[in-house]
Amino acid sequence: MENNDLSKRGAWGSKVAFVFAAAGSAIGLGNIWRFPMVVGQNGGALFVLVYILAVALIGFSVMLAELVIGRYSQRNPAGAFEFIKPGSLWKLIGYFGILTAVCILSYYAVIAGWSAGYLMKTASGSFKTSLTSELSDKIFTEFSADPLQAILFFLVMIGITTLIVSKGIKGGIERWTKILMPILFILIIYLAVRALMLPGAKEGISFYLKPDFSQLSGKLILFALGQAFFSLSLGMGIMVTYGSYISKSDNLVTSAGWVCFFDSLIAFFAGIIIFPTLFAIPGIAPAAGPGLVFKVLPLIFSKIPGGILFGTLFFSLFSIAALTSTISLLEVPVAYFVDERSWSRKKAAILVGLFIFCLGIPSALSSGGMAFFTKIDFMGKMDFIFLSLFLPIGALLICVFLGYVWGVKNAAQEILSGNPRFKLGPLWSFSVKFLSPIAILIILYFIKTIAE
Repeated sequence: MENNDLSKRGAWGSKVAFVFAAAGSAIGLGNIWRFPMVVGQNGGALFVLVYILAVALIGFSVMLAELVIGRYSQRNPAGAFEFIKPGSLWKLIGYFGILTAVCILSYYAVIAGWSAGYLMKTASGSFKTSLTSELSDKIFTEFSADPLQAILFFLVMIGITTLIVSKGIKGGIERWTKILMPILFILIIYLAVRALMLPGAKEGISFYLKPDFSQLSGKLILFALGQAFFSLSLGMGIMVTYGSYISKSDNLVTSAGWVCFFDSLIAFFAGIIIFPTLFAIPGIAPAAGPGLVFKVLPLIFSKIPGGILFGTLFFSLFSIAALTSTISLLEVPVAYFVDERSWSRKKAAILVGLFIFCLGIPSALSSGGMAFFTKIDFMGKMDFIFLSLFLPIGALLICVFLGYVWGVKNAAQEILSGNPRFKLGPLWSFSVKFLSPIAILIILYFIKTIAE
């Protein structure tokens, strides 16, 4: 289906609007929750250094590839590949990305709901000075296992996301990311400064920023590569979709660069918040694992001066970061129905939102809410299949398509629109055709290691 009417389809009002929206998409649970966790489990500062190199060398290349495909076609993921190679099976890459975005959102919004629930718990003073690690663990277990609370907060996050996306690009996504992203940056800077003032902060910063090169290993490089890739949320059609709303006069190279920069900056500051806070109470290991945010941090907030305010602001940050990602995930299937099926944006957002809510109920019930879904670890399986497996496969297919089917030279012509001096062209070409695919294949080969 041909659809080049951007007045109906929507477009970003400015480059800043795109960067805020795309950075908001990349900034999410992967930065605030998973990044400090894997840093803590992999030795600290050296992991951070390798991660930054992986973002610069590989993440940037794949992101630019997705943006080019989106802007050139000015279509959703399925329509983009059909536009470039009409009548071929390559359009299945687009459908693959849409499916991935829908399924990830179905359980991602459940965790986003947990963050909203913990925001209310922290603000109401549920985590008092008498809190123990056993009690903190019990509070989270009971909260996540309560089917009514889990589904209610999940519904709230899906509802807010659907409302924003239904308002369109300028009136919805652009308007709200312009509000949410500055708040997110203000909160994270304040919390980082506050964390640096805690007792034990010096030890935390030393662990986080002083590399020990003796810890360099294949496993560390692999985990850093995987985290850089997953953090940018590539391979699910988001950047193809967001790229399709970019003006032809905008510089795609600097746009991709700014998104990677802000994503890495937030992840970096998340570590600045987490590790001084962790070291504020002796005896808590930085490698606390997945329970770090919901089990360990409330315990710390209950012990430090101003902990209720500190904790409330942290979970506000956590909720906003999650929301900016759920918005971008929902936009992927909504753009498909607007472009390819000529649905109104409001109809597409509401119907897709309802479908994703229904799809996510098993995930909401898999932490104790219903024995069957808990026993099979439904949410864990969804996370492994779609985040750990489908994302790298999607990005690999995009690299193969751009590098060997459409051709780097054709893509470079689109990049030159808005950037007549594409000096990084040869390096980007090498990365898309060789370096990034090889790195992704390594991730896929060792996928079980990354998932553990």
